[in-house]
This record gives sequence, C-alpha cells and structure tokens, in this order.
Amino acid sequence: MSIFGKKASLPIPEPFSAEDIMIESSTCTGEKTIGFYDSSAKRLVYAELVRSESDIIGFYKKYGLKYPGGL
Repeated sequence: MSIFGKKASLPIPEPFSAEDIMIESSTCTGEKTIGFYDSSAKRLVYAELVRSESDIIGFYKKYGLKYPGGL
C-alpha cells in the first residue's frame, strides 16, 4: 500500500471544457505546446511544453480526462 495514495486530478479551468484543448506548433522552432484555447484572446492558456505523446497523455490525465488518442 502506498503512503501517498492516488493523485487527484485538477478541475478543468472555467470557462473551458475538454473540447477547448489544443496543440500548437511554433513555425520557427517546431516546438509544441498543449493547453486550453481561449478564442477571445486567440491564445493558449494553462499551456505546457510537449516533448512526446506521453506529455499529451499526462496533460489529459492531469485534468481527469480520457485521452482521445493519436496526434
């Protein structure tokens, strides 16, 4: 038995939903980020760097969402 227990997921930030998750790629470096797309500001918020597909899966798990699969 683990003394740390299961890690709780974070709530999805207001006013976003799972449908607002987007991956952006830099045109200069090709660096990818994942986050919630704010259509009024036209940018990602709560963005995180993506180095591999496991980072994408981790982002979904962080918010308690099921990863839809495939890039």
